[in-house]
Amino acid sequence: MASAIPQSLTSRRTAAPPARRATQDPAWVRWVLTGIALVFLGFFLVLPLAAVFAEALRRGVGAYFAAFVDADAWSAIKLTLLVAAIAVPCNLVFGVAAAWCVAKFKFPGKSLLITLIDLPFAVSPVISGLLYVLVFGLQGWLGPWLQEHDLKVIFAVPGIVLATVFVTFPFVARELIPLMQSQGTDEEHAALTLGANGWQTFWRVTLPNIKWGLFYGIILCNARAMGEFGAVSVVSGHIRGETNTMPLHVEILHNEFNSVAAFAVASLLALLALVTLVLKSMIEWRHARSLQGGT
Repeated sequence: MASAIPQSLTSRRTAAPPARRATQDPAWVRWVLTGIALVFLGFFLVLPLAAVFAEALRRGVGAYFAAFVDADAWSAIKLTLLVAAIAVPCNLVFGVAAAWCVAKFKFPGKSLLITLIDLPFAVSPVISGLLYVLVFGLQGWLGPWLQEHDLKVIFAVPGIVLATVFVTFPFVARELIPLMQSQGTDEEHAALTLGANGWQTFWRVTLPNIKWGLFYGIILCNARAMGEFGAVSVVSGHIRGETNTMPLHVEILHNEFNSVAAFAVASLLALLALVTLVLKSMIEWRHARSLQGGT
């Protein structure tokens, strides 16, 4: 009789279905959620992207490449690359310095600095462009002085660069601040204790630890710089062939009902965005491999 009880308990345990884990959802839930996500991505991301390339090639490859032969298009492309080439290094220097201050030091006004870094995320790009017009425009605070010294900021390349720097400067800093905070300051203190100076500590200790986050922030900053429309539209003046970036050139072509050329230039912006995504994926992959190699 005593041996029969354990056998019955054992049979009940083997017959009972395995308990589902608390974090495991039913199969139909996973399939439904995955389907909703794929439909959403296809409808709001893949379909518009495919429509851009379809409209750009609607009249053939010849008409597509003819859109880039135009001098105004080349001017817009060169200006976009020039503005990004200036804005990204400026934000790189600022982002590293701001992240270093926030993550490595304690000082009065630290919370204010973090708030100012996040300010472009809260302010509309159009409002930021209007602020530059208020400061540097002919009727602005510095307008008479600039006109007296024959300096032009608004409706010129310097204004476009300033507006682009403003809307993009949080990206590098915001990628590096949490990364540096999680790493702490122990390695820097150890390097200083062993006799390294500030620059040696930065180049040999800090920079190698933040390089993947730094690359990621640079890519995001560059993507936003090339695609910025609102702030640049306010300060550029829409001078064709002089102050039009690629997004502004697309708007002008669309307003002129030149849809093939508009979508052709837009497709170039889309290709640049796809290259950005590829670089982002490569950096994430390399970063994951470096973490696995470290462990």
